[in-house]
Amino acid sequence: MRADSERVVPLLHTVDLSVPGNVPPLLDEVQPDVIFNLAGISSVARSWEEPAATIAINGVGASSLLEAAWQRSTRTDKGIKFIQASSAEIFGHATDVPQHEASRIQPVSPYGASKAFAHQLVGVYRERGMFASSAILYNHESPLRSPAFVTRKITSQVARIALGFDERLRLGNTEVRRDWGWAPDYVDAMIKMALHSRADDFVIATGKSHTVGDFVRLAFEAAGVERWENLVEFDERFARPADPVEMRGDATKAQRELGWHPTVSFDDIVKRMVEYDMSRERSRMAPVERETGR
Repeated sequence: MRADSERVVPLLHTVDLSVPGNVPPLLDEVQPDVIFNLAGISSVARSWEEPAATIAINGVGASSLLEAAWQRSTRTDKGIKFIQASSAEIFGHATDVPQHEASRIQPVSPYGASKAFAHQLVGVYRERGMFASSAILYNHESPLRSPAFVTRKITSQVARIALGFDERLRLGNTEVRRDWGWAPDYVDAMIKMALHSRADDFVIATGKSHTVGDFVRLAFEAAGVERWENLVEFDERFARPADPVEMRGDATKAQRELGWHPTVSFDDIVKRMVEYDMSRERSRMAPVERETGR
């Protein structure tokens, strides 16, 4: 999907994955060869507000899909490949830096716990004989990221500050370190997993970590804003109850077995997102300027 077109993939079918009985009829109608499970509540912050819903959708939903796929494969004698979009948040307060496929699973948020359950369930079905793989995805960004996430919040707010619409950027902890990659690269990794000769778990990451503060600095630089330090304020409303200090992944296995490599640097990711938001804000200005004759 191209970010500049903002195309929306039409929903051909809708189903509540938290209700297991809803899924088998859907698979019978669609008859998929591969299932990429991207469904879920993906916000860590929201998972603290709605822990039960997060567990139901992220955990029970994955269980519903896995069991329905297994049952259909058994009944029709036609295997269905299953690729789970797992998350680095399953590692939580990991002692390993960088984290790898064998790192200890110890989530520190409802979101991480829900993803950990689904991740381990994928392994259970793989042992059962199903082609079931988990893509342990580290932070993946693009201009299509929701402003509810800190990266897009930064780039959209910085764009507005640069254009004179806002005065302050308010954030929580800017010292946490994350491994940020380009979202299309991570989609490519999951496709490679589906085409791989065997099912397995793969860490998908760049192997480099940066602080939220680094992201802020690069965003202001990309927007052409100098002396920006006083424009950023700490807001305790955005501080999480628990937050892993550093998440950085070791994607050696994916590079070796899948031939996968990230293609966009951290600096370019930030630049692309800021440029998109600057263009978006300018396009919003244009109708106002025409109406006022400016």
